[in-house]
Amino acid sequence: MPPVPKTPTHSKVIIIGSGPAGHTAAVYLARANLNPVMFEGMMANGFAPGGQLTTTTDVENYPGFPEGIMGGEMMDKFREQSVRFGTEIHTGEEDNEEPTDTANSVIIATGASAKRMNLPGEDTYWQAGISACAVCDGAVPIFRNKPLAVVGGGDSAAEEAIYLTKYASHVYVLVRRDKLRASKVMAGRLSKHPKVTILYNTVPIECKGNGKLLESLELQDTVSKETRPLNVNGLFYAIGHVPATSLFKGQLNLDEDGYIKTIPGSTETNLPGVFAAGDVQDKKYRQAVTSAGTGCMAALDSERWLEEHFPEQH
Repeated sequence: MPPVPKTPTHSKVIIIGSGPAGHTAAVYLARANLNPVMFEGMMANGFAPGGQLTTTTDVENYPGFPEGIMGGEMMDKFREQSVRFGTEIHTGEEDNEEPTDTANSVIIATGASAKRMNLPGEDTYWQAGISACAVCDGAVPIFRNKPLAVVGGGDSAAEEAIYLTKYASHVYVLVRRDKLRASKVMAGRLSKHPKVTILYNTVPIECKGNGKLLESLELQDTVSKETRPLNVNGLFYAIGHVPATSLFKGQLNLDEDGYIKTIPGSTETNLPGVFAAGDVQDKKYRQAVTSAGTGCMAALDSERWLEEHFPEQH
């Protein structure tokens, strides 16, 4: 017998997404007695509820955790705090039909995901030598004083490679083409760095290790097709991110890369009462702490908007 469909509900404010931005917004809104409702996805965008941090091991750069904390554990704490103050959380799965709930205001915090290459061995060594965030993971012990590799040829790859030189014994930059796409300033800084070697016309085709940690890459020359090994203990992807905004195309203003456009200095979108926070609107910083900060901004923006447009409910 099919399940009885849930009755649609109306809320003062709905939050879509359960990463640092979404939960920070929820805490602020709940403490303002706005009874926020959060929708978290089960494996939405490829992640468990909690977003990208659920795939991260040690988080050592979030304030308040001097000894570091596991990414999944930190998101559990975020969730506990949201629930403690009265946030109502609904967990949904893709392809499951749900009734259309409505709200006076909506905060979008659906996040983004790093592009991956899906190489043989990648799943085995993800977060065990392979990462998509040098700033997040570069300082962890498995990478210190070890040879590392960065994939990409743009400014992000150059920035990540230079950042990693603080910790690595050497950094190899793997560039698919015969030149960098990075700006002249970044390209010059990268090519002159004594701890960096740029390998042009080169791509990784396999990740190898001892079953627990990454130990080497199999490289291929994109011109000659010849292959060779490269002994490295870390591989960092810097080939871009994909914001989870396909749901909003045609409704919200998106930039050329699909990120939600917000009015500078705020989290307001082109739709009144709709706000965006976290990586879904931030292509520059993409850190847990900056996501939490914009989550706070979105909550305050939403609260003020509700006060102005629905004063009787406040």
